[in-house]
Amino acid sequence: MQIDARDLGRLSYDQGYREQLAALQQTLADRDAGAPRAGVILAVEHDPVVTVTNRPAAREHLLASPDALARAGVAIAETDRGGDITYHGPGQVVLYPVLDLNRLHIRLHDYLRTLEQAVIDTLVPLGLDATRDPDATGVWINRDGAPPGKVCAIGVRVRRWVTMHGLALNVTTNLDHFDLIVPCGLHGRPVTSLERELADACPPIDEVRANLIERLRNLILYPEPSTRF
Repeated sequence: MQIDARDLGRLSYDQGYREQLAALQQTLADRDAGAPRAGVILAVEHDPVVTVTNRPAAREHLLASPDALARAGVAIAETDRGGDITYHGPGQVVLYPVLDLNRLHIRLHDYLRTLEQAVIDTLVPLGLDATRDPDATGVWINRDGAPPGKVCAIGVRVRRWVTMHGLALNVTTNLDHFDLIVPCGLHGRPVTSLERELADACPPIDEVRANLIERLRNLILYPEPSTRF
């Protein structure tokens, strides 16, 4: 099987969604044609935006007024992914893997854990104590003397067993924008970034993105026993 990767650069959230839909249709066409390609990993940085799911309580976790959002230069968009509410913006690696789970023989639960594992495997070599939280999807960084900080949010949707949406890893993200919301609907849980944890040792975002894509693609195509949960 083959999984392509494309860097879309910086786009609005709506533009990124349209790219996902186009990739979804191509992946379904490849399925019907029996082509070796099982999907694509789309990489993007978004213009500042708060995305809200259709979960009933999600809108309640938007703390900022329309005027406050406008002053901060942050748009708001509805989304059909899973999860609650989150923020996307420059300095954040956003990956949208559009993958045919049927052809890759991956269960949805395993897929979510694989997304987490790819992030963990990317961060641990940087000297970060990256881990899961059994009660909250995503990746967290354990910090001495402070609560774990969420560094990566994950939310997906599946159409005809092809994935959409994905993960958002904070590298040099403006963390002040997370104060506009209750991130992921998790009250009292701090958000962090590689820049906050590593300071001057924070690697360039392009390097983080490339390493994460490589690790994710390898985990999907060549799964290790520990990545099937």
